[in-house]
Amino acid sequence: MRSLGRYLLVRTLLTIPMIFVLVTLVFLILRVMPGDPVKSSIRPGAPQEYINEIRHTLGLDKPLYVQYGDYLWDLLHFDLGTTLSPVRGQSVAKQIWEHFPATLELALAGMLVTAVVGVGAGAYAAHHRRSAADYSLRLYAIVIYAIPVFWLGLMFQLIFGVWLGWFPIAGRVSSLAMAPRHITGLYTVDSLLTGNWPAFKDSVMHLALPALTLGLYLSGVFVRLTRSNMLQILKMDFVTAARARGIPERTVVYRHALKNALIPIITMMGLQFALLLAGAVLTESTFSWPGLGRFLVERITYRDFPSIQGAVVVFALLVASVSLLVDVLYAWIDPRIRY
Repeated sequence: MRSLGRYLLVRTLLTIPMIFVLVTLVFLILRVMPGDPVKSSIRPGAPQEYINEIRHTLGLDKPLYVQYGDYLWDLLHFDLGTTLSPVRGQSVAKQIWEHFPATLELALAGMLVTAVVGVGAGAYAAHHRRSAADYSLRLYAIVIYAIPVFWLGLMFQLIFGVWLGWFPIAGRVSSLAMAPRHITGLYTVDSLLTGNWPAFKDSVMHLALPALTLGLYLSGVFVRLTRSNMLQILKMDFVTAARARGIPERTVVYRHALKNALIPIITMMGLQFALLLAGAVLTESTFSWPGLGRFLVERITYRDFPSIQGAVVVFALLVASVSLLVDVLYAWIDPRIRY
């Protein structure tokens, strides 16, 4: 346990400079980009006095090193500033917090689809190596990952939403009246906690297509990864011994072998989940899903400098935090992972 505790301490300490570098890069990139964030966020022909007032409010009239110090100080106090447009003066942190549950719910549902389809198909392909099913699943893994995720979402909307009419093609609920009472911000969870079954059905129907889009897109990675790891595990001595003892083949493959192949899969799944939280921009835009990705796209359209900066910082912190959590989980599962 001491070695595990030391690993956790060292890994946590290493995350701090990584986060520092991430937020510093965000600060520098947004300030060296061409264009004036103040002028681009207001109507043309605005008085110079008004522009100077906004610039002073944002601290953009200060030297760069002073802006950087203020930026770090505000981050330590969870202050991401106030919005410029479409409504000026609203808290960026509050806006991000309101949109985060939608992104988290979509990411969790997408990873569930990825785990079921990707890991299940990969294990089946390894079990039936060099069969027609194996070749078909390997081809599926290549094709599904090569398809642009927004195009896949559009096809799902067209087929299952427009032609068949099975699922809604946009939003989280049919109307605000259908939204469950806010507890966690996750509509499916809140509707279950409150026993609101119509809201649960409605939220699941709206969640289905975007979750399938993200989940199937990522499943190609896990089909290949699971198959590769399973083939290595199936050659090990303990698998041969299990077969020699007469244990049914399905039990050997799907209980013993798959369990031992899951360690690198869990690591990759955690990293992909972090990328889902930060990179579901195209899917959220395609399905008008009111999450952080769509929020960022809208704020870029409005040239809302504080909101863009705040959203990018939150995405960076999410990726760093989930990466740390994955490393900790990996060390707990595999005792060989120690400093």
